[in-house]
Amino acid sequence: MFGKLKQIEERYNELEGLLSNADVVSNRQEFHKYAKEHADLSDIINVYRDYEKSREELDEYQELLREGDEELRELAKEEIPLLREKIEDLETRLKILLLPKDPNDERNVFLEIRAGTGGDEAGLFVADLLRMYGRYAAECGWRVDMVTSSPSGGMGGFKEVILLVEGKGAYSKLKYESGVHRVQRVPLTEAQGRIHTSAVTVAVLPEAEDVEVEIDPNDLRIDVYRSTGHGGQSVNTTDSAVRITHLPTGLVVTCQDEKSQHKNRAKALKVLRARLLDRMQEEQNAKISQERKNQVGTGDRSERIRTYNFPQGRVTDHRIGLTLYNLENILNGALQEMVDALITHYQAESLKAAAR
Repeated sequence: MFGKLKQIEERYNELEGLLSNADVVSNRQEFHKYAKEHADLSDIINVYRDYEKSREELDEYQELLREGDEELRELAKEEIPLLREKIEDLETRLKILLLPKDPNDERNVFLEIRAGTGGDEAGLFVADLLRMYGRYAAECGWRVDMVTSSPSGGMGGFKEVILLVEGKGAYSKLKYESGVHRVQRVPLTEAQGRIHTSAVTVAVLPEAEDVEVEIDPNDLRIDVYRSTGHGGQSVNTTDSAVRITHLPTGLVVTCQDEKSQHKNRAKALKVLRARLLDRMQEEQNAKISQERKNQVGTGDRSERIRTYNFPQGRVTDHRIGLTLYNLENILNGALQEMVDALITHYQAESLKAAAR
């Protein structure tokens, strides 16, 4: 590990030299490439240098323990355990930073939320999750754009919503949200006060670059129609809604939230690219053994990942056995504690797999 860290530090120093080179600075494309690589290495270099400095301090205190006067030896006895604990923590952080990175982590994402079993109650929970993710995105400083939505009933729920979430590290934080989210609560229309259980599915897809997924126009069937909205609102009088069918795979994407047919078509193509990229990556992952697959669960979106229990005010993530009794805050966007716990868990799983 430390041989690899030395190589990374050498490359980091080399990049600092390149970024101060006048020829590189004048070449905008080259400068941007080196600046990005330099920034990507900054975190690991900062931790590595802190580690090296702490090791040097430990050696100095151990020397004092052998040769210093009584007062210095007492100081060394106090500092050595603290330094050893710090060094152990830094070493763990270095191991995590050296783990292979998910190439999608820095990408924007398409967040697809769909009502499952539970009728109107499931549709209302789609709206709850839409608000939760929207507020969490705002806390993270991300931009959220509604790609398409399909209302359900007249109670403010949705059959489906698709969002484009744009911002640094969006996929790295949201990728663990894929799966079935179960809600347990007493519906407003329930006279007997019985708890109903409903389900909503969430899919998180990294946005695909045009060059990654080539789409042959001949493989597409594009239909246009008049869009619909809540209770007849925002109904266009022109055929601006777009439905795109990818004939080889049968994937269908609709978009109707924009008044412009051109904009709806562009958004629908973006969603289609993301779904095709997701399918390609799932096919590749299926060829990798389970032992080396350090993704969330099995990647099967049909499995239940989380339960939101309103009577008890709790949220339980079944993958890591974490229960938090702050349901209201979580649904208002306070999702970071859950996200951090999931990231920590799967990093630990990756470290175990790397040690085998």
